[in-house]
Amino acid sequence: MCMAALSVLFACVLLIMGLLYDYFSRLQQEQLRIQTRLVVQGVSAQGRDYFTDLDTGIYRVTWVGAEGTVVYDTGLDAAAMDSHLGREEIREAVQNGYGESVRYSDTLTERFFYVAQRLPDGSVVRLAGRQYTVWVLLLGILQPIILVAALAVVLCLVLASRLTRKIVAPLNGLDLETPGAVYPELQPLIDRIGSEKRREFTANVSHELKTPLQTISGSAELLKDGLVRPEDVAQFSGRIYTEAQRLISLVNDIMALSRLDEGGQDLPWEKTDLYALAEETLLSLKSRAAAAQISLDLRGGYAPLFGVPQLLKGIVFNLCDNAVKYNRPGGSVTVEVVRREGEVVLSVSDTGIGIPEEDRERVFERFYRVDKSRSKEVGGTGLGLSIVKHGVRLHGASIQLDSAVDRGTVVTVRFPNG
Repeated sequence: MCMAALSVLFACVLLIMGLLYDYFSRLQQEQLRIQTRLVVQGVSAQGRDYFTDLDTGIYRVTWVGAEGTVVYDTGLDAAAMDSHLGREEIREAVQNGYGESVRYSDTLTERFFYVAQRLPDGSVVRLAGRQYTVWVLLLGILQPIILVAALAVVLCLVLASRLTRKIVAPLNGLDLETPGAVYPELQPLIDRIGSEKRREFTANVSHELKTPLQTISGSAELLKDGLVRPEDVAQFSGRIYTEAQRLISLVNDIMALSRLDEGGQDLPWEKTDLYALAEETLLSLKSRAAAAQISLDLRGGYAPLFGVPQLLKGIVFNLCDNAVKYNRPGGSVTVEVVRREGEVVLSVSDTGIGIPEEDRERVFERFYRVDKSRSKEVGGTGLGLSIVKHGVRLHGASIQLDSAVDRGTVVTVRFPNG
């Protein structure tokens, strides 16, 4: 953008200078013609006496006799000058009564306009005007041009920076899971992204379904063929039950995401106490947290909120569930629900392993896991935070994640309560 602006500026300078130079050149030539006519009248009336105490200003006046001899010149000694009949403007004046020509200096830094007119006695009066060439004028104003160009660069950088931020802001905020065309020109790209996300989602779902199904199928086959010792039947049955529950959770999460993707229009909205939901959630996680030696703490109080109870419960559960899963023995999970003016704030903090900075923007993507080995160990479908994000969006809320590796994570959700 800066280069474009500078190019336009340079082109405008050249164009304006060219137009002004041409205009003033024509104006100067016209003034030279007028002055020539005045001098011709004076010489015709007074002869050589006309030049006595004559102030010719910026013009050089030359009076050439009919035979070409210089009679008078305001710039040089006439006696030392050679014949002027060979000069183009004088030759034309002798032949036609009037002549003009333009000649450049040897250094090409100046050009001279000549206007000659024949007198009744056959002699010729010639006036010459001098003008600098356009390149000399350009060099003369080079300093202000550089100053203007520098100011233009600074202005371009400021405006380009602001304009660029304004243009790319919608692109930086683009949700790749549910992309929408921020500009009509991007619709083909958005369609392509949507297609690639659907492909990736299908592949991830297939993978997540395949793993438990293989376990269930293998265990069931061994039981069917009688290859399991009686004392191991309970273990294999338990494995089938665990994987079946995992499948049920996965299917439920997928169905929940599908409803959210469709806008969640059919979900019932009603007044709900977010503090009571948090209390119920922590109660359901109490035994698991105790087994992992993790303490649970609930703070705040009654916080009425108009929303979808099923989604609000899912938001609270998934955040608290992750806080327990990715914590450390002897760690803690603190849930705070407070009602402030115009909003209800839910905060879930833990003393767990934390999230690396490079992963914080992606943890809300479907099936994305920071530590795949630990995720496999603690279980889960990989859709929890994605459900949280969609549920938060449906309620017009905002979510903020602050985390530090080996120090813990704090997730804050602000629900409008107007």
